[in-house]
Amino acid sequence: MNDTIYYNRRQQFFNLLDDGVAVLSAAEYMTRSNDTEYPFRQESNFYYLSGITEDQCIMVFEKRDGVTKSYLFVKEVSEQESLWVGERMGIEGASLAYTFDEVLNIDTFEEKMPELLTNLPKLYYDIFGTSTLCDTLKLTCKALMHKRGVLKSPRTFSDVYKLIQRLRLIKTDDEINLIKKALSITKEAHHRAMKQAEAGKNEFQISAEIAYVFASHGAGHNAYENIVAGGNRANTLHYIDNDKVLEDATLVLIDAGCEYDMYASDITRTFPISGKFSEAQRELYEMILEVQLQIIEMIKPGISKKVIQEASERVLTEGMMRLGILKGERDALIEEKVHKKYYPHGIGHWMGIDVHDPSPYVDDEGEQIIFEAGMVLTIEPGIYIDEQDDEVPQRYRGMGIRIEDNILVTASGCENLSKGIAKSVAEIEAQCASSL
Repeated sequence: MNDTIYYNRRQQFFNLLDDGVAVLSAAEYMTRSNDTEYPFRQESNFYYLSGITEDQCIMVFEKRDGVTKSYLFVKEVSEQESLWVGERMGIEGASLAYTFDEVLNIDTFEEKMPELLTNLPKLYYDIFGTSTLCDTLKLTCKALMHKRGVLKSPRTFSDVYKLIQRLRLIKTDDEINLIKKALSITKEAHHRAMKQAEAGKNEFQISAEIAYVFASHGAGHNAYENIVAGGNRANTLHYIDNDKVLEDATLVLIDAGCEYDMYASDITRTFPISGKFSEAQRELYEMILEVQLQIIEMIKPGISKKVIQEASERVLTEGMMRLGILKGERDALIEEKVHKKYYPHGIGHWMGIDVHDPSPYVDDEGEQIIFEAGMVLTIEPGIYIDEQDDEVPQRYRGMGIRIEDNILVTASGCENLSKGIAKSVAEIEAQCASSL
């Protein structure tokens, strides 16, 4: 995406600000061990407003009597420093690449901030952060409160991320296309896994096949750690050990998605190691699939996540009753949350730059956010039955099944962005039987 897109986002952001100053910082490298770091990933909100992928950058937004001005502080590096960290855009490069009113050396940030904060009533920043930057901003505001001649300084503090995360709810066509690209790569990875999985292979071998597809198609990162959970291990929702041998006559649950140009995909598929569903596996799988299809059919502008969550619990409870997993009266079971033993998570979550986009589900009054065209969310019903659970028919014990797709809310309903990834019993068995 080009800078015009990010510039327009910054203008949208300015429209949300009262008179005051907003400050956002780039991510920092995280130390892995001694002098080695984890791969760098930009802070999502900073990226959303800038498109910048370097560390040691700060954006400042000033709004004074309705007049706006934007600042970008960047790191200048010497020739000696660039030997270790590589070339950086610096002031000159940033001025050419990005549309800010002023581009300054980050070394001048602390000196500049008292000037920007003077005679403004409000500061927007990461109010829950514990970084040095947060401390610097608070100390600067405190000093201004006691400085002679300063009649007004920030004494009202607001969460800058909250404003941006609300903007992030609605995806543009450019963002949707990046998600589609990520999903096209993730599709290839899941299909490769279906072809490669067999009894005797280790989960980490399948995870490696997925990672290979991601990297070879230009996806720089996983959107999250792969889950390759064979047999009863699928009943651990965030299983990421991926180090056990796959066993015949069991299912494997794979939750894996790549990140492409900072945008996530998030897909779960469950399939039989043998390549063919047993009768019991098919019964449980198709019950979950029916839940998912019904919930996807409901998605359209005007409803909320709460509505589809409650519907998923109702339909799943009915399915478990039909298979003899739960016994009793449906509404009473739901009221007593009996179904939560087997379906403990939500029906889905927002997705975008982050695999779990931190956008709100309720507004400032506590009312549900209503779906609008351009929102993207996952739909992922599941059932998890431990192999030791003697309250469940023997045939279903030890199975963990989740089916997850990525859904775009449209003006007239919704679009399943991941519909090309094998999901029906017939499609999965065909993929398992095919060769690379």
